[in-house]
Amino acid sequence: MKASYSPAPDRYGRPDFYRRCGRAGLKLPAVSLGLWHNFGGPDVTENARALIHRAFDLGITHFDLANNYGPPPGSAEENFGRILGRDLAPYRDELVISTKAGFHMWEGPYGEWGSRKYLLASLDQSLRRLNIDYVDIFYSHRFDPDTPIDETMGALAQAVRSGKALYAGLSNYGPSETAQALEILRSLGVSCLIHQPRYSLFDRRIEAGLLDVLGAAGVGCIAFSPLAQGLLTDKYLNGIPPGSRASANTDSLRPEHVTRERADQARRLGELAQARGQSLAQFALAWALRHPQMTSVVIGASSPGQIKENVAALEHASFTEDELRAIDAIVSR
Repeated sequence: MKASYSPAPDRYGRPDFYRRCGRAGLKLPAVSLGLWHNFGGPDVTENARALIHRAFDLGITHFDLANNYGPPPGSAEENFGRILGRDLAPYRDELVISTKAGFHMWEGPYGEWGSRKYLLASLDQSLRRLNIDYVDIFYSHRFDPDTPIDETMGALAQAVRSGKALYAGLSNYGPSETAQALEILRSLGVSCLIHQPRYSLFDRRIEAGLLDVLGAAGVGCIAFSPLAQGLLTDKYLNGIPPGSRASANTDSLRPEHVTRERADQARRLGELAQARGQSLAQFALAWALRHPQMTSVVIGASSPGQIKENVAALEHASFTEDELRAIDAIVSR
């Protein structure tokens, strides 16, 4: 089938939009598109196509997936694979496609966590769903306390050596676990490209050690949930609107998350954002990207307009010391 989509010719008009992953040769866009929500199931394809087209038109070259993204699990990869084949196949070498394995995917003792059997079987399944020969980044999605970490890292190394992944990544590993994993991968002759932790104005745990570990090792960092699942947008300043995704999906933001304290903090941060000429979402993304170790942030989107707004966060990305002190006075480390 002939592709029905031609990307914007000026999509690479901002070279400063791309950041090197630590000391590696690979660069990622400062804003990456995550397919955790709004890409699963059989009825989202046209909206998903519009989101992916808009992202690529804006220079977003990195599309972040996992085996369990949906619902149902696996459907986000299937849908992205169809869109890739229909519209983006001629541009595959311009794209960075990542996926992960670690959470529950199938029944029995081999369907989750960090065993060699699970990780490598999951990668093969992901490649079939995506209908591609390799992914650019393959992550261990979470640390497994019951599997030797050298087994998990050995599986990542084999994925890279086999050519089914170009780079290895970690997600949801603590500082000490990360340091150990990095050393094992180095001993196996495979470097860790990047770590994907949760990070936002409302969740600053990685500032207490993990960023230092990554910086010292020359490993990139890409934050997920930089908008705290929507809390750091104007949408929830007055609580969760009835009928929103937040109140309907237990994997997303729930009413109990929107406490009076959080709403007040978001309101005060919104005032700081307004003074800078930014939306709260733009403010939160620019803040997360201020760290020299931070390569990219993973955003979600339900409309093309949201993607355009979020990319515009880079138009005002620096913070004064007074602004950072004001932020710290609102949200503690």
